[in-house]
Amino acid sequence: MTVIADLVALEQEATATLEAITDLESLAEWKSRFIGKSGALTRLSRGLGTLPVDQRPDVGRRVNALREQLEAAFVVTETHLKRTAQTAELTAERIDVTLPGRPLALGYVHLTNQVLLQVQTIFAEMGFHVTESPEVELDAYNFSLLNFPDDHPARDMQDTFYVEVPDGTPSVLLRTHTSPGQIRVMRERAPAPLRILLPGKVYRNEQVTVRSEMMFHQFEFLAVGRKITLGDLKGTLAYFAERMYGPGTQVRLRPSFFPFTEPSAEMDVSCFLCAGQGCRVCKHSGWLEIGGCGMVHPTVLRNGGYDPEHFSGFAGGFGPERIAMLKYGIDDIRGFYSGELRFLEQFG
Repeated sequence: MTVIADLVALEQEATATLEAITDLESLAEWKSRFIGKSGALTRLSRGLGTLPVDQRPDVGRRVNALREQLEAAFVVTETHLKRTAQTAELTAERIDVTLPGRPLALGYVHLTNQVLLQVQTIFAEMGFHVTESPEVELDAYNFSLLNFPDDHPARDMQDTFYVEVPDGTPSVLLRTHTSPGQIRVMRERAPAPLRILLPGKVYRNEQVTVRSEMMFHQFEFLAVGRKITLGDLKGTLAYFAERMYGPGTQVRLRPSFFPFTEPSAEMDVSCFLCAGQGCRVCKHSGWLEIGGCGMVHPTVLRNGGYDPEHFSGFAGGFGPERIAMLKYGIDDIRGFYSGELRFLEQFG
């Protein structure tokens, strides 16, 4: 019988072709070629009507059996190829746990904040409490109440950013120092004694150079009470210097002028890099200038709500960036806020 011979040949060809298939795309082509709606087996089954009537049942059974056989073989092959592809994909994506891990890039405290945190710790040991004051200030708090008259030449020492406000509103500015916080805290707590530390940002309309920035930080310390003397100030500074720069660091005060203190002084510490022997950092003087300080001016005490006949106090203002520059030998303040990771990561 020609149809039976064709079925045998078709079975052999389909089976041999299926065994050689290695991917799902070729398998789909095999299905369409042999058992699809237009496949070879379907075309063969359409010729059953030309057979004698007595042969049709037997040939029909053979066609259906071959179809079931090829469909079952197709399912087995498809399952095998899908598992193989999945295994290959998982193998490609597998994580080799024997490899060393990739360390994550962790954040860290900025150098300025590192110094401020250390400063806060040192002053806390001496009983000072940290408080904050506004960065946007009134002219009165920034200048007038700190003994800066309108025509006082000391105003020229600090180029100021003024804020535009509606007519009739008192002058508003970005504070040029942290000293306005002195008046605010004194007015809140007078006549109680106080010891406070005021850290924060300050702003000055200055040309940016290796030594000056338009925005930088300061910390202000203030103590007010009865019978506070210049000796108390020097003792506070000596303790701060030893804790910040190491045991044996010496302190000296040089006469200076600030409108809000009288007497006023510049504070120097013995160079901790050369132990006072003289080096490039201290310009071979053996001393490093840190910041200004002095006894609170009676006018400032009075403006803060304290009677200068019964109360006295001392105050000072230093820059954490300057402290860090001296301590770590940094020669350009612009590195602090440049976003240059190669600079910042040195202190992470």
